[in-house]
Amino acid sequence: MSGGAGDGTAVVVGTGPNGLAAAVTLARAGVKVELYEAHGTIGGGLRTQSLFDADIEHDICAAVHPMAAASPFFREFGLAARGVELLHAEASYAHPLDGARSAVAYRDLERTCAGLGVDGPRWRALMGPLLERSDAVVDLVLSGPRALAHGTPAATRQFAAEPARALLAGVAAHAVGRLPSPAGAGVALLLGHLAHGSGWPLARGGSARIADALAADITAHGGVFHTGRRIEDLRELPPARAVLLDVAPKGLLRITGGRLPDRYRRRLGRFRYGPAAAKVDFLVSGPVPWADPETGRALTVHLGGTQAEVYRQETLTARGVATGEPFVLLVDPAVADPGRARPGRRPLWAYAHVPHGSTVDPYEPIRRRIERYAPGFTDTVLAHRSVTGAAYEEYNPNYVGGDIGAGAMTLVQSLARPTAQADPYRTPLPGVYLCSASTPPGPGVHGMCGYLAARSALRREFGVRQAPALAPAPAPA
Repeated sequence: MSGGAGDGTAVVVGTGPNGLAAAVTLARAGVKVELYEAHGTIGGGLRTQSLFDADIEHDICAAVHPMAAASPFFREFGLAARGVELLHAEASYAHPLDGARSAVAYRDLERTCAGLGVDGPRWRALMGPLLERSDAVVDLVLSGPRALAHGTPAATRQFAAEPARALLAGVAAHAVGRLPSPAGAGVALLLGHLAHGSGWPLARGGSARIADALAADITAHGGVFHTGRRIEDLRELPPARAVLLDVAPKGLLRITGGRLPDRYRRRLGRFRYGPAAAKVDFLVSGPVPWADPETGRALTVHLGGTQAEVYRQETLTARGVATGEPFVLLVDPAVADPGRARPGRRPLWAYAHVPHGSTVDPYEPIRRRIERYAPGFTDTVLAHRSVTGAAYEEYNPNYVGGDIGAGAMTLVQSLARPTAQADPYRTPLPGVYLCSASTPPGPGVHGMCGYLAARSALRREFGVRQAPALAPAPAPA
């Protein structure tokens, strides 16, 4: 365990994107790093597996990576220079509506605005200023009162027609909670403008390629991985000056036993988890037969109907009420990465937002959702596999009750995560830090929770104040 022992050594528990980012940062600062992973393979939400056919792979959790393309950590780390190719579809996301209509967010902002008709100028006014500043850290305050409006009932009046309203509502639903809300507005503006900038890409060959690149850098700087090692107690760890835990608050309480102060334990106990994600992985015989072919130009498709329907579904789900018509996010990876498909066989997957802890098989609700906007889809299904919300926690204990965001994205928990304190990564135990998505800035494959936790540990435990360089070494001349 920590507490002054293990001079010059750090231990990271959990090898999701944040645990890996923390280990990269520590190792590049000259710290000897050991990583412990309960599964037989690393990656957490970045795993890619063959589920039906050996030559067709599905991403098990995270698949589309707008934050990996935009985050400061990954921009400096340089995925492209490490052989990870982020691929884009012609459109980042689409939102079909009844009547064979759809709203489409193309990479090209002007093309998107043209497709939104009367609301094109409003969409440009909303996204354009953020795009101009997108190379810097995105600060939603730049949109001023507009951001607040999209988080209140006034959101229903921001656009004149349904396509633009639904298009933005589908992005807001990535907050996985009550809508409209300030947190949903922030997510909508962040992800919405990135769709027209650095995009919503996926990694060629699957998300595991990102984890592999991070792991290769860790190993190159002396890091050691221990897979198949579930840590139940801090005392199981070797001596180390710092321990960084890529776990949810529930896992932190478990792994620390009774050693945390009562006040801090009570604060962690008040941490709220959000609704669950339930997933169906499909093997299909061909592209989704969308009623509007423009929908098929998008890598990600939001299935939720009108803005009012999306708001209703998400709010009821957040209250624990199953609607039978959940909001669904569908990913068709071969749209951007044709190499993922084979003749007559193609991977596809879709998530439904369902009540926390749901044990309901999501296959029928998801199938019906897709069929509504793509008549004949069911006939293309060769095989499928369901994962309930509750089963997601069994797969990854960080997904408490199926909450793949590791904590509800409420306004309070967007600012104070997991508790309100100056350094949210530091725990009361000497040398023990939290580095999961339950810390700022929250969920997403951006690596920033791990990076910022590692920077805190470097300053406090190792006296290293300068940020280590993350970029790959230049190739020899």
